[in-house]
Amino acid sequence: MQIARRLFLTRTAALISAAALPLAPLRGWAVTTMTAGGLRIDSVSDGHIEFPPDFAFAMIPKGERADLLRGLDIDPAAVVRSPLNITLLRQGDRVVLFDAGSGPDFVPTAGTLVEGLSAIGVAPGDVTDVIFTHGHPDHLWGVLDDFDEPLFPSAAHRMGQVEFDYWTDPATIDAIGAERQSFAAGAMRRLTALGQRMDRFGDGDEILPGIRAVMTPGHTPGHMSFQIGTPAEGLFVTGDVVTMLAGFARPDLGAATDHDPALAAQTRAALLARLADEGWRMLGYHLPDGGIGRVRRDGGAFSFDSEA
Repeated sequence: MQIARRLFLTRTAALISAAALPLAPLRGWAVTTMTAGGLRIDSVSDGHIEFPPDFAFAMIPKGERADLLRGLDIDPAAVVRSPLNITLLRQGDRVVLFDAGSGPDFVPTAGTLVEGLSAIGVAPGDVTDVIFTHGHPDHLWGVLDDFDEPLFPSAAHRMGQVEFDYWTDPATIDAIGAERQSFAAGAMRRLTALGQRMDRFGDGDEILPGIRAVMTPGHTPGHMSFQIGTPAEGLFVTGDVVTMLAGFARPDLGAATDHDPALAAQTRAALLARLADEGWRMLGYHLPDGGIGRVRRDGGAFSFDSEA
């Protein structure tokens, strides 16, 4: 098993021309790569999202917030820069993306997936499968190009049946709350555009050889995680089951971005216990340094050991 972290510098494509090339700015992508047997996994950045601290830490009781966050070397008053780690799996002739990133329409600090893939020699047409953890904008909205055509034209697209049903239900936009109505409208638009390209699956299904779906609800109604291979030579793609380091120390607390914070907390505690007890590596969508690491028990709580 090998894990490495590399920084790629590339020119900004929009500014490249024969005359401008020498002056085009360099942009960097940090890519964390894990290899085991015939399996290669890259954590590719789609940029980041910025949250004000009062929103990001809203579920942590104010009386505990400062001590908990400072114990994790987090400034409780600073803007939170939440990374977006896309999992890319290459095995045999399969090139599999877990989630499609944000695209250009969500926030200006995100939507860099295509450039990040290009830095490691992967084009959208090379992708054979796109598997979604859930339908939030930073996971789904990057699936279409500027002409509302599939960005990954050769890929099979797959989403859990419960999650698909939730975002394609016309009632969701009225029930989800005003602050998330744009999420519902954006998901409906993209899933409708994909049409028959989108296959659905259930909890426990083996979606592709060696890749099994694990229902992890709460963050969204049908959120899925994915078990790839074995604990010894594999990885658990956890999506947004845990979105910040404080979620390991206090898995009983929901997150401000959870649709059902109480259910999400139950799911989080159960999955973290499984990952720690079975010895899995995990890749978390919003965790630091590419998101690859191990879960350790810490008394009645947990901690995340980055392996970047």
